[in-house]
Amino acid sequence: MSTSQFSVEGDVAVITGASSGIGEAIAESFADDGVDVVICSREQENVDPVADRITESDRPGEALAVECDVTDREAVDALVAATVKEFGGLDVLVNNAGASFMANFDDISENGWKTIVDINLHGTYNCIQAAAEQLKDGGGIVVNFASVAGQQGSPYMSHYGAAKAGVVNLTTTLAYEWASDGVRVNCVAPGFVATEGVEAQMGISAANVDRSEVERRMGTVEEIADLTQFLASPASSYLVGETITAKGLPDIEESPTV
Repeated sequence: MSTSQFSVEGDVAVITGASSGIGEAIAESFADDGVDVVICSREQENVDPVADRITESDRPGEALAVECDVTDREAVDALVAATVKEFGGLDVLVNNAGASFMANFDDISENGWKTIVDINLHGTYNCIQAAAEQLKDGGGIVVNFASVAGQQGSPYMSHYGAAKAGVVNLTTTLAYEWASDGVRVNCVAPGFVATEGVEAQMGISAANVDRSEVERRMGTVEEIADLTQFLASPASSYLVGETITAKGLPDIEESPTV
């Protein structure tokens, strides 16, 4: 069986929130396959080491690090401009940047609510709209990041879940609007993934996750990167406007009744 349809070689991709965790893994996976990657985060000092590791490795893809706060439209416009200047265009946009904190709904301040919605939902809007012209020039790919919290709700994550639910709906709506422009828009909704943040909160590290084990509820950043590359590749050409949930084995109460 041919595997060429899974390749994204030769593309140019922007990955937001790529200083660590899922975003970093996606950048490395893409670069492994010959994609030139533009990786960004709010602090240049956090994203520079990721780009340096990619550049100094034997990966065929090149890397450019850009400081960018996705809630700042001018910064996002500058990110797209830097991408075009460095690599000549933009083929794939991965909206991975996000943030949250746990709190009871009654205790979330208006500022806290706005901050989380601004980063997760408005930041996604900023990046997509800023990249629109480039993505529509010959057809492009958008991979948004939501969460299972945005699909089914999650206690103490009402602000985050509401924002991610908006990302899911935006994905479906934009897929309809942009299909005629040759742009495919899809979404990934991860469950628990062994990132540094999860390790700090739950004490579970990637070293404790066995990818060969079927019966588990914790994934790895590499598994999410694999899924993202699939959505960016021709192999997923018949997937449009979908949100792919990656959360391992469902709880028994989530299983359909026979």
